[in-house]
Amino acid sequence: MSNLGHVRAILALGLPLIGGHLAQFAIGLTDTIMLGWYSIEGLAAVTLASTFFFVLFIFGSGFAQAVMPLVASQYAEGDDVQMRRTTRMGLWMSFVFALAVLPLFIFAAPVLRALGQTEEIAVQAQSYLRIAGWGIIPALGVMVLKSYLAALERTQVVLWVTLIAAVVNAIANYALIFGNWGAPELGLRGSAIASLFVQILSLAVIAGYVLRALPEQQIFARIWRPDWDAFYLVGRIGVPIGFTMLAEVGLFAAATLMMGWLGTIPLAAHGIALQLASATFMVHLGLANAATVRAGNALGRRDVAHLARGAKVVMAMSLGIALLTIAAFVVFPEQLIALFLDRNEPNKDAILRAGGILLLMAGLFQLVDALQVMALGLLRGLRDTKVPMIYAAFSYWIIGVPCSYALGFTFGFGGAGIWGGLAIGLAVASVLMTKRFWRIGPEIVARGA
Repeated sequence: MSNLGHVRAILALGLPLIGGHLAQFAIGLTDTIMLGWYSIEGLAAVTLASTFFFVLFIFGSGFAQAVMPLVASQYAEGDDVQMRRTTRMGLWMSFVFALAVLPLFIFAAPVLRALGQTEEIAVQAQSYLRIAGWGIIPALGVMVLKSYLAALERTQVVLWVTLIAAVVNAIANYALIFGNWGAPELGLRGSAIASLFVQILSLAVIAGYVLRALPEQQIFARIWRPDWDAFYLVGRIGVPIGFTMLAEVGLFAAATLMMGWLGTIPLAAHGIALQLASATFMVHLGLANAATVRAGNALGRRDVAHLARGAKVVMAMSLGIALLTIAAFVVFPEQLIALFLDRNEPNKDAILRAGGILLLMAGLFQLVDALQVMALGLLRGLRDTKVPMIYAAFSYWIIGVPCSYALGFTFGFGGAGIWGGLAIGLAVASVLMTKRFWRIGPEIVARGA
């Protein structure tokens, strides 16, 4: 396949996945904005509760991420039976994990108090999680089925399901938080009910699509029957993926904690800059998912040339998007930050100054962040997850966090120093993972799954 052919194939796969990630991002943004309109206390509680939920969800979604490369290579091999078994066991693993962590949501207040949160915020967050926490069961199921469909290159439906969820979430939040359209005014609890409803609806829609569009796959037939080989394979690949994602989430959580030590204005600027950087990261994440599927296909066909050329194309595409993002962050920092601020905010000028510096730093780590997520996606497609997990833990926590602290506080660079440490950690990860892909990738594909 020519370079142009690879570009077309990656865009056909990646654009719907990018749109899906951006729609998922919009769901969280909608919750934050609407609860901010309702009450500052509710916003603080849901921010804490959502972070707690997200940390556990991101670890559990490692099993869904494992389904994607496995099914992609099995699809290339034409092994429908193993595709079915892998997806079922991905659902099993996700369900077991969800049941295991559910008590942490139901009894969240003692955990949050132990983490230093105030009694009032801990109790409100627990009230939210006792409803929304049940959503981890359907949410992880949705992730597994999305990964299955992406591996079959049916990414359009992944986009549409997420867009439907985003629209329904906004409508349900508007009704249940504020009591609009005859609904009861439930505030924080209303947002939790809306989140749970949207998760259940998303699972019903995507499962219905699988049953209707792919009846020959019989994904849900005899789903109660275990396949222990597939179960352990999903676990062996999924657990390292979960820890890898947890390590990166933890890196940014640590940066947020350190920004809080600098004061309210730096923390507010950090939150805005992080939202902007996260939105652009969704583009790279969608391309990385496409890279995972393409690498899995190459593995199933034992096509080394396909793997190498596809990897070069997707890395070049990600680099081009990163350069465009850097240009936007450098040329329009104030305009971008002002989107998140009230015109009459008394600290607006101070936040704009602080945020402008952070956006410049965000531009710097766009390059290395894009490279590391592409390499990580390609390695996952080849089922190589254990060593990347070690690389991630080393890069983010042994290098990134200490550098953030040293540059931010020891050397006195403040917020710019903390973000500089993030860039260093991500740069180390990108070098390690990219070198590993080019060193072992062709050999793995030549050898076969």
